[in-house]
Amino acid sequence: MLSRLTFLFVLSICVVARPAVAQIAAVEPDERGIPTIAPLIDAVDDAVVNIAVVSERPAQMTPLFRDPYFQPFLPPLEQLPPQRQMSAGSGVIVDAGEGYILTNNHVVENGDEIRVTLRDNRTIEAELIGRDPATDIAVLRIDANNLTEVPLGDSETLLVGDFVVAIGNPFGLGQTVTSGIVSALGRSGINPEGYEDFIQTDASINPGNSGGALITLDGNLVGINTAIIAPNGGGNVGIGFAVPINMALAVMDQLVEFGEVQRGRLGVMIQDLTPDLAEALGADAEAGAIVSSVEPGTPADDAGLIPGDVIVAVDGEGVDGSADLRQRIGLHRPGDEVEITYVRDGDRLVTQVALADGGGPRLAERDRGTSDALAGVHLAPLDRHHPAWGDADGVVVSEIAPGSRAAQAGLEAGDVITAVNRQTVGSIRDIDRVLADAPNAVALTVWRDGRTLLIVLRS
Repeated sequence: MLSRLTFLFVLSICVVARPAVAQIAAVEPDERGIPTIAPLIDAVDDAVVNIAVVSERPAQMTPLFRDPYFQPFLPPLEQLPPQRQMSAGSGVIVDAGEGYILTNNHVVENGDEIRVTLRDNRTIEAELIGRDPATDIAVLRIDANNLTEVPLGDSETLLVGDFVVAIGNPFGLGQTVTSGIVSALGRSGINPEGYEDFIQTDASINPGNSGGALITLDGNLVGINTAIIAPNGGGNVGIGFAVPINMALAVMDQLVEFGEVQRGRLGVMIQDLTPDLAEALGADAEAGAIVSSVEPGTPADDAGLIPGDVIVAVDGEGVDGSADLRQRIGLHRPGDEVEITYVRDGDRLVTQVALADGGGPRLAERDRGTSDALAGVHLAPLDRHHPAWGDADGVVVSEIAPGSRAAQAGLEAGDVITAVNRQTVGSIRDIDRVLADAPNAVALTVWRDGRTLLIVLRS
């Protein structure tokens, strides 16, 4: 268990009482002979809390303010009192001694007043310790006695098919329990600019469940419920997501210590390794991230990384692709030393890198112009390591966010954009220049595997 959850025991003539930790009963038939998880729920539900958030926004214009008849009798809009709004969510007590509660950033980000209601109906004003929009994690603190914390699990050991229970406060109804399985692991693409490694579950997660607990049947907390996919923003359809507890705790450490998350930076532009690129680069690897370019003076430059290197592992753990590498680096602090394993000219090499400050590996993110057609698309210069080198001139799509307009239209990582609206482009600046005057429809001429395609995007 992490240091913040380690309690100090004082040896004296007085006995110091420990905060309560849920004691888990085995899942088995009860005295009725009926299989039940009731003992599990009874052991952990005291640690799941309801969160009420009060926020204020400026008074809004109404039709009365536009009516010439009423205008002389109404005060100026800026003199009206702000409108108060209330929203609800959930949270999980993970440190009963300090009163720390994990929840979602989106539950509390606009809150002027945050109140926590415990299972025993105590309502306590909470202090916002810090929040991190990139992972959608926030930490609250309450000053209260007789709190119960949830035992912490290890989300790295989860397997697809493991049974899980979701506990939260959907629709403000109060404590609600749903069950299901782990449907998938390592999901991303919900927030293209975030750091994501979601646990997907079919345990019903509805509005208000955000910040609640995802618990395995041995009673350990493995995730913080955070998002749902539903038609028209409605209720559960069997696809919910939770932030893995290992990620949430890493973020919590920094929020408690600094009030914010400080992210490490490697200093590379990257793209996914594909079978064709692996063959072209002579890389005997099935997954990884190709270094498209290295920023001078960065840790990657100091470590000797060069364009064409394929990063296949960080600290001995395999890298699935560019998004995975970005997350791995971004969850480290500046100054942390990481071991980078990479392939160059068929040789597997290892180097130690001390990360700089800057928010993760630098993807080739273009400056967004007036068009949103390429939102979620990361671009990089075309270099000699790309299969199109010598056959085409343009800009490489190094990464593309799943679900973005460009992805839905058929643009893929590795594509080379050679023209925008029939205007030849050779740099990211050229693309921004064309998009600044682009209409709603943007036509991309794309080189892919020796073929020329036309892809139309609408912003």
